[in-house]
Parts: sequence; structure tokens; C-alpha cells
Amino acid sequence: MHTAHQTALQAKHAGLDRRIAEEEHRPLPDQVVLHDLKKQKLKLKEEIGTA
Repeated sequence: MHTAHQTALQAKHAGLDRRIAEEEHRPLPDQVVLHDLKKQKLKLKEEIGTA
């Protein structure tokens, strides 16, 4: 059963996926930005797994 909190976390995770894809498809992706986005995504994934 999904709680509102878990649904919100999944929405944030999907948003980070989109932001990562957008950055990766730029002519010169910013590796620092990509690293930070992926780090945030991993933290959310871990939080979703424990929720």
C-alpha cells in the first residue's frame, strides 16, 4: 500500500530521472550537476525502500 509520503518520494525520483536525462542530452553535460542529481536520486531510492 502506497502512502502519500511514498508517492511524493516516487514523484521526486521521477523528476530527478527527467533532470538527469535532460542534462545527459545537453551538448556539454555538466558532470558536477549530474553527480549531484544522481546522488539525490540514490538517497531517494534508499528512502523509498525503507518507507
